[in-house]
Amino acid sequence: MTLVLVAHGTRAPGGAETVQAIADQVRDLLPEVPVKVAFADVRAPDVTTVLRATRGPAVVVPAFLASGYHVRTDVPAQVEAAGANATVTAALGPAPALVLAMHERLVEAGWRAGDQVVLAAAGSSDPRALADVRRAAVLLGARTGSAVRIGYAATATPTVAEVVDSLRARWPRDSAPRVAVASWLLAPGLFHRAVAATGAPVIAQPLGDHPRVAHLVARRYTEAVVYRSLDLAV
Repeated sequence: MTLVLVAHGTRAPGGAETVQAIADQVRDLLPEVPVKVAFADVRAPDVTTVLRATRGPAVVVPAFLASGYHVRTDVPAQVEAAGANATVTAALGPAPALVLAMHERLVEAGWRAGDQVVLAAAGSSDPRALADVRRAAVLLGARTGSAVRIGYAATATPTVAEVVDSLRARWPRDSAPRVAVASWLLAPGLFHRAVAATGAPVIAQPLGDHPRVAHLVARRYTEAVVYRSLDLAV
């Protein structure tokens, strides 16, 4: 069965390159499986186009960190429009493995115990997606040993900049703990540029091609194939 990795899509070249890098890692993990990339928005090809060009059944893995509009509505609609024999898996977030990857990116950026931590997420108008982000923040807090505040790059409030500014305002300048921003984003692009613009002392990179991302994609695919085979056997 073909694995179709679906990302949001971005005009930033680095974002598309990151998705392709994840797909390459998945190919290494699943050498016998055809792996294709599609985008839910902004970039081509979309999910419908990729599935129509795919022979046989497919497993569609939404590479999203929360289950908002694209995961719940857009991707399934594109799958249906293709008329394909396809299984759509759960989104990647807020899987604990990715929270661990986010923490490792934060450590790479220079985080240390005692820093005030902000989780930067894309944002959504779907309360279920925001609940996924809160879950990720709780899991990150368990790793940092501190409360993790949430800021959004778009759509939801408060913004990352607002949260960073509010934390700075709480302390006298000469005694304020550093603010460290963890990036709950998959790839570089417009949202991460908004995070970087906050000027926080520590800003982690997006999850990007962290090996844990590819391993989770492969796991989602394998589980879908197993469940499908069990359904067919009944």
